[in-house]
Amino acid sequence: MILAYYWQVFPYTIVGFLAVGLLIAILNYFSIRRFDQFPAAGYFPRVSVLVPARNEEANIKGCIESLLAQNYPDFEVLVLDDNSTDQTRAILEQVSRQPSVLKIHDGEALPPGWLGKHWACHQLSQKAVGELLLFTDADTRHRPNALRDSVSALIAQDADLVTAFPHEEMLTWGEKFTVPILGFSIFCFFPIFLAENLRLPVFSVTIGQFMLFRRSAFDAIGGYETIRDHPVDDIKLGHNIITKGFRWRLMDATRHVTCRMYRGFSHAVDGFTKNIFSVFNHHILLYCIGWTWIAVSFLLPIYVLISHGIPSLAFPASIAATAVGEAVLMISLAYRRFRIPAVLALLYPVSLSIFTWIAFRSLFYSLIGYGSWKGREIAPPLIRL
Repeated sequence: MILAYYWQVFPYTIVGFLAVGLLIAILNYFSIRRFDQFPAAGYFPRVSVLVPARNEEANIKGCIESLLAQNYPDFEVLVLDDNSTDQTRAILEQVSRQPSVLKIHDGEALPPGWLGKHWACHQLSQKAVGELLLFTDADTRHRPNALRDSVSALIAQDADLVTAFPHEEMLTWGEKFTVPILGFSIFCFFPIFLAENLRLPVFSVTIGQFMLFRRSAFDAIGGYETIRDHPVDDIKLGHNIITKGFRWRLMDATRHVTCRMYRGFSHAVDGFTKNIFSVFNHHILLYCIGWTWIAVSFLLPIYVLISHGIPSLAFPASIAATAVGEAVLMISLAYRRFRIPAVLALLYPVSLSIFTWIAFRSLFYSLIGYGSWKGREIAPPLIRL
């Protein structure tokens, strides 16, 4: 009896779920602010820009040159060569020949119990002298006003951590079908306005490509030392900031920072496989239910429209059309804000199908204890039911 009733209301459950996602997307669209929407700061404290680099010969030159070109009055750029086996160090040496604020450090051997990038960032934080710490990745590029505008935003908001989503550069179709889903997930499933105003860590998202900390807050939460083996360092750092009573803000840096996160389809698949299951803190049941429901909610209405309804589920085509319309609207809002071509929003069934496969690939690889990144083995995670 109960099951029969559920099948009757099932289509409306999907429509309601997508309506909530659309509402979150609308509120995020109008509440998340850009760096350049704040007045210039009255003073500019010293900033230490920290860049971990392991086998980044394709990226490091452009990243460091963009950082050295900042029109900020007082900053240093610290790069840690994390035992690279390619030309990363040689390229850094070439860049450092120019008079600059660049300081290059050699990474120490990875100690037991630490993940590689976490150890590199910890070493950088120990060498930094700035009142503010900006952690950024080697695959980013920064406009000349990025530091000035982001520091102004941090001071105007009296924030202890400002994180921001960059403009993701995607050159291949493999990247275009996978990378945008990351931004879409943030925009449509995390009510950022609640995380900021109610200080709810569960709704917060921190993006490792741009994390600007007050040094005092970073030290107060224990920095990287307290999350040395946590697989998703950026999200955990943001949670710790909010939990300890500090002020966290997520902003829009698409006009200030660009990033090519992955180079091609296989690189994107391997990168997301490494991280997705970790976002759910390795809870199998929650993960499986979550991804199954997302796939059903976004993809089943498409199938219903193609097949002209599913009478056994009382899923008429008109209800499916409503669900598809909601999905297109919310994804279009996210893609517009992230400056992603609008046509990709219409191809969301392809993107979500691929990403659902990657999600369960991430689960499978975690269960069998397989994982590596940039030549380092990743320890199997602690699986939770």
